[in-house]
Amino acid sequence: MLVRDAMSTMVLTIGPAHTLRQAARLMSARRIGAAVVHDPDTCGLGILTERDILNAVGAGQDPDTETASAHTTTDVVFAAPEWTLEEAAAAMTHGGFRHLIVLDNGGPVGVVSVRDIIRCWSPARPRPAELVG
Repeated sequence: MLVRDAMSTMVLTIGPAHTLRQAARLMSARRIGAAVVHDPDTCGLGILTERDILNAVGAGQDPDTETASAHTTTDVVFAAPEWTLEEAAAAMTHGGFRHLIVLDNGGPVGVVSVRDIIRCWSPARPRPAELVG
């Protein structure tokens, strides 16, 4: 199975000036764990994850004043849609992270997470009626 088969195509893109609270609200509303941060001044892409926000709040930083740019990972490993899930899992394991931005033709087309990969590798869960013996 390939990354394109598992990735979420709902890519939340935010700017570097978004506050952590704004980012958290947007991520929560979409039920996703990461946002792509696009900085038009540097033409670069980064990623802000729920863990980044949690670490900032846990350190006592104010989510209403802290910006995404201060907590964005910019040395991002990108995946391609044609990578296998094994390649994506290896990149995540090697890098110690849980999300990969998927690029195609130079732009973000998706995000693949550990959860996406596990969902693809796990057998279908039985429906409640199937559990009753």
